[in-house]
Amino acid sequence: MMLTFALTVVRHGETHYNRDKLLQGQGIDTLLSDTGHQQAAAAGVYLKDLHFTNVFVSNLQRAIQTAEIILKNNLNSSATEMVLDPLLRERGFGVAEGRPKEDLKNMANAAGQACRDYTPPGGETLDQVKMRFKRFLKSFYQRMLDEHDSRNHCSASCSGPSEPEQPIIAGLADDGVRGIPVHALIVSHGAFIRVSVRHLVEDLQCCLPAGLKMNQVFSPCPNTGISRFIFTLRREESGPRATHIYCVFINRKDHLEDVRKPVL
Repeated sequence: MMLTFALTVVRHGETHYNRDKLLQGQGIDTLLSDTGHQQAAAAGVYLKDLHFTNVFVSNLQRAIQTAEIILKNNLNSSATEMVLDPLLRERGFGVAEGRPKEDLKNMANAAGQACRDYTPPGGETLDQVKMRFKRFLKSFYQRMLDEHDSRNHCSASCSGPSEPEQPIIAGLADDGVRGIPVHALIVSHGAFIRVSVRHLVEDLQCCLPAGLKMNQVFSPCPNTGISRFIFTLRREESGPRATHIYCVFINRKDHLEDVRKPVL
């Protein structure tokens, strides 16, 4: 049994903590700012014509609000269940939560480490975040296979072991999803998404679009930045396995152009 589906990943909209460059992590459960609401609405309008068969969201308020606004603006997914999953929460930053990001850099410098690799007391290591994402993937794969009959939803390229065609990228909202009826949406957080993308690319050998540089792949995701992947899953005795993963685009932010314009 095999299944090909699309996955769109969106970071939550801006909060006041984002605006003021303060760390949130898991312990600071803030709401969206006015700009964050505008960003989420813009993302929703950008994605409005797509049909999301599944929606998975971090159970922190900034992600929930973003997902609700996206679905409110969507023309085809109003009946789709929104599953809240704590495995999609932001990386925990321990004692640094609520403090300026500059404090985290200073703590890392004092410890002789790069800021990205540094774990403040009480925080999650990058490996712990990756393990959390791997736990999510395991249940996510199983759920997608259980809910979607491959006889109806698997593309013709899934009928055998051959590699699916790479998606066509035209700079449009439906890039990669044309002809793929199963499409999941995930709304999560910046640091978590960055670790997740690294795992997909480095550990699971996700194929990247031609010309995409690695520094772009692993760059920070902006608020409501959008990324998309195409997965092909196979059900095996040991459990579901991704046989092919393609990245369609990373951290797309076309929808934010109007949000950034100053009010005259």
